[in-house]
Amino acid sequence: MDEDQGHDGFLDMGKADKSVWLMKCPVVVARSWKNQASSSSSSSDSQPLAKVVFSLDPLKPDEPQFTMEMDGSETERMPKSYTLNMFKDFLPMCVFSETSQGAVAMEGKVEHKFDMKPHEENIEEYGRLCRERTNKSMIKNRQIQVIDNDRGVHMRPMPGMIGLISSNPKDKKKTMPVKQSDVKRTRRDRGELEDIMFKLFERQPNWTLKQLVQETDQPAQFLKEILNELCVYNKRGANQGTYELKPEYKKSAEDAADE
Repeated sequence: MDEDQGHDGFLDMGKADKSVWLMKCPVVVARSWKNQASSSSSSSDSQPLAKVVFSLDPLKPDEPQFTMEMDGSETERMPKSYTLNMFKDFLPMCVFSETSQGAVAMEGKVEHKFDMKPHEENIEEYGRLCRERTNKSMIKNRQIQVIDNDRGVHMRPMPGMIGLISSNPKDKKKTMPVKQSDVKRTRRDRGELEDIMFKLFERQPNWTLKQLVQETDQPAQFLKEILNELCVYNKRGANQGTYELKPEYKKSAEDAADE
């Protein structure tokens, strides 16, 4: 296939049969790998990011175990050992790439899908790291700007707005309050929202979706995506209809409460 065929709407299928792995990793790991990739792109030597260890029990050949060890040269304070939980059932997926020139290519088919989580021996260290990120995200750096023109020129209505703003006090009373459900909520950064969620579950172990929407001021659908990753939903029992942290994250929240 010619290199310029990507500009004409063609799809390069040369690697269509290549087997690839799809892995969902914590935000701190993704940020670390991105920084290392940026630094290695400027140099000729490319360094490995991590190594995957495959373990197989002869008595359980259908239950392979995967772990990942981060590269020892990583300077950021973060856990080094992770468990890779493999999904057995998932929808067929493919990986595609696009160059800056617009050429599109298929890079392969997803053979295995993994969920990357800190190893049990590193869960406390990871919990401390999450709490530090949460505390930093709570700090708001507000700035006050002094307007040079103190005669209020910048506060005057723009052309075309005259008549839209009523000066009659009676008209202001007719303004209908905006319902909370009608307000379009802006999504936070995913990592920042995860930190806030950990902080909330440190306050109390169970939350309903409605309560979390009010606390975080985030879209319900976006919040559900985060909850499905971090929490379990109680369908019955005393806490029916609420979310609580998964066991691997609950330990970190309990440690934070003790502190």
